[in-house]
Amino acid sequence: MKWNQPQRFGVKVLAATFFAVLAVTWGTVERLAHAQEQPRKVVLRFVGDFPPPPHPAGLAMKHFSDRLPQVIPGSEARLYYAGALYTIPEAFEAMRQGNLELTWMQIGKAAPVDPWVMTVVGPGVLTTVGAVDALDKTQTYKMLVDRLAKNQAIKVFGVGHMSFGMGIGGKRRFASPGDFAGRKMRSMGPVENAALESWKASPVVMAFGEVPSALESGVIDGLMTSLGGWLSVREQAPFYTMGGAGAFIGDYYMISASRRWWDRLTPATQAALEKVINETIQVQKELNWCVDKMTYDKYGTRDPSKPGVYWMSAKEVTAMTNAMGDASTRFVKSKTPAEAGKWVDAFVREGRELSEKNPSGTSWIEKVDCAKYAKTIVIR
Repeated sequence: MKWNQPQRFGVKVLAATFFAVLAVTWGTVERLAHAQEQPRKVVLRFVGDFPPPPHPAGLAMKHFSDRLPQVIPGSEARLYYAGALYTIPEAFEAMRQGNLELTWMQIGKAAPVDPWVMTVVGPGVLTTVGAVDALDKTQTYKMLVDRLAKNQAIKVFGVGHMSFGMGIGGKRRFASPGDFAGRKMRSMGPVENAALESWKASPVVMAFGEVPSALESGVIDGLMTSLGGWLSVREQAPFYTMGGAGAFIGDYYMISASRRWWDRLTPATQAALEKVINETIQVQKELNWCVDKMTYDKYGTRDPSKPGVYWMSAKEVTAMTNAMGDASTRFVKSKTPAEAGKWVDAFVREGRELSEKNPSGTSWIEKVDCAKYAKTIVIR
């Protein structure tokens, strides 16, 4: 049986060699797997349809650019505000083609490219802070997100709102249907055009960057905007009127990405980016609320004949909405495919239900401690 000894020795050597090679191989696999789990550096362009800081959405975009290299070392976000790189229809088209990475766009302004986006816009639908915050809970919004991903190669991450006090700024007070007659007003999109026309105004769609000079030269008499937007044109339009979160304007801004770009990123990179984007949306909601609150505290007025921020009475809001009627809904249905009509009606129904379920004062947003932003927000 001595002849078996060398054989047993050979087996031991082979076994030891095998496990040594396995250990080296497994260590290599582990290192490779670990390397693949790390997010990869990205350099991206981020287009927003609003002014730069100190506008609250501009501050939120700046937050994104500051946080991105902290979460993904070596990364860079190149920010473009107020149509500096693309208008919203141009940005939408660029994303579809894979020529732009990220946008923060007012949903309705993409209607020239895809009219279906108009199913989730319009004044007088979401009229409380809590209702506006719950937009992404509606079935209509979820339908649109799915449609954009499948039909337009655009991934939507979430919605950031420009203000919870959307309204009308101008050289004079706009607080009744008669105040609008014959006036040229900067609109925010085609659906808002219908509302302005129902009040006998002439709507003018333009990027926010063009607004100050247009007010100075008399090209427009007033503008639809957020309280944050109004602050940047307060000298040209000293009067600002609002009547609830969305009485005048349904102003919903989605953060979205080109899927042609996004789908090429590693899972780890996607996860890291989504983390920063979700954080940015949260920050923007808080900043928007605090800018609104602090602006009203400083410039609020109970006398509509005086400059400043005027909160319309329920009676005045009713007069405006009655004069508008279903003008915006009819317009949306006239510009969208027949099959979109049921979703237009669904959004109105869902939005009004959310407004009833989320009365003023009940949202977490309205309970934010704005003291933590005292150094960030400066109301001039």
